[in-house]
Amino acid sequence: MFREVSDHRPLTHSEQGAWDYSRRQFLGHAGISLATAAVATLGAGSLGGSDFSEKDRAGGLEGVPHFLPRARRVIYLCQSGAPSQMDLYDYKPGLVDRFGKELPDSIRRGQRLTGMTASQASFPIAPTQFKFKQRGKSGAWISELLPYTAGIADRLCFIRTMFTEAINHDPAITLMQTGSQLAGRPSFGAWLSYGLGSMNEDLPTFVALTSGTGGQPLYDRLWGSGFLPSRHQGVKFRRSGDPVLFLSNPPGVTRRDRRALLDDLAQLNGLRLEKLGDPEITTRMAQYEMAYRMQLSVPELTDISDEPKSVLDLYGSSVTEPGSYAANCLLARRLVQRGVRFVQLYHRGWDQHTHLPKNIRTQCQDTDQPSAALVQDLAREGMLEDTLVIWAGEFGRTVYCQGTLTRENYGRDHHPRCFTVWLAGGGIKPGITLGQTDDHSYNIEEDPVHVHDLNATMLHCLGIRHTGLTFKYQGRHHRLTDVHGKLVPQILA
Repeated sequence: MFREVSDHRPLTHSEQGAWDYSRRQFLGHAGISLATAAVATLGAGSLGGSDFSEKDRAGGLEGVPHFLPRARRVIYLCQSGAPSQMDLYDYKPGLVDRFGKELPDSIRRGQRLTGMTASQASFPIAPTQFKFKQRGKSGAWISELLPYTAGIADRLCFIRTMFTEAINHDPAITLMQTGSQLAGRPSFGAWLSYGLGSMNEDLPTFVALTSGTGGQPLYDRLWGSGFLPSRHQGVKFRRSGDPVLFLSNPPGVTRRDRRALLDDLAQLNGLRLEKLGDPEITTRMAQYEMAYRMQLSVPELTDISDEPKSVLDLYGSSVTEPGSYAANCLLARRLVQRGVRFVQLYHRGWDQHTHLPKNIRTQCQDTDQPSAALVQDLAREGMLEDTLVIWAGEFGRTVYCQGTLTRENYGRDHHPRCFTVWLAGGGIKPGITLGQTDDHSYNIEEDPVHVHDLNATMLHCLGIRHTGLTFKYQGRHHRLTDVHGKLVPQILA
């Protein structure tokens, strides 16, 4: 349906040279061996900052990016549990008069149902309880539950016609994050770390943050490296205590003691590397050194006392609560400001099979203001134009009620055939809404966008042809989009 587009000019010879500053070149230029590479970076440089030049990156593949990118970094706001598109973004006023009536067979079309509703004798239509208005100059329809998101409508690109084959949470969120329903593939952030390398020296390339309670579990593999070298996996920051495990020195151990231990350990690991040639030894050495540097960089990162009151107020009252969604949104801005390539936020609690009106209101109160604040804050810092922000769940919700339907209460089951996401920032056209669903928000009528298409387009914003970022494993070349994916040119700026 969509054709591949490349309206970005190729890199010049000099530009390509700057981008091709690979790990091998870095080590050779520095005149050090692979065995001692990690130690050589001890104490080097600053945190990077927003002016950190891409030519200064460490690692990455030669020839990547393939063309000049519009975005340099990504913040992914993953709404775990699948928000109801009908109650937030996909306005269907005609359903008001169909309250309680059966979902027509012509709409359902015999499509697969989950085990939670397949045995229901009836599939009564449940219109949303919430009012919608057109917002901004773009006229995007947004629910009353999202007043802050409504305030930035003209900065956003809504895709109302996302779809997936996955009908249950774990395979669906795994597909969104890794391009496969089966566990074991590299996550999006790991692919970027592998292809583009790091933009900072004192923080990980890829960071994962979690918030919310209940709902579906969040497994470490969602930010894992799969079959890529393990140095590309995301580092999860904890919600309480030390953000990273074992970051603090044990009682009685000084920073000088730790330095001496690492130096001795590096020598032993170097000998082992020379004997075995295992690249994971190099990864381990680099991780030790990164942890040492993070002892200084992470406390500074997480100390928000230097943020103006106006910024804290922008994110809302819960911004000072460590581990809250608001606190993580502010932390995401601080991370990318310091050169972190990919920040993945996961917020649980959207799995609303019952009592949806009450529960979705609470979820929106927790997430609406911080999500909008993040976009505004990035714009204020001059970073939105080269930072790609995405807000997305793993699938949508059914128009029919799961369980008992009343005027005051309803629940919704999983619905993979259409759902809504929004994007903002680097390379994305603002103030547009793509796609049209039918009058029951059940099937797509215009401009379908598969998960693979979305991932291909996001990679494009980062200067990467999705077919050109591959890794050979078990006899074939794998990629984030597997053997699928088409660009969605309508949303590209």
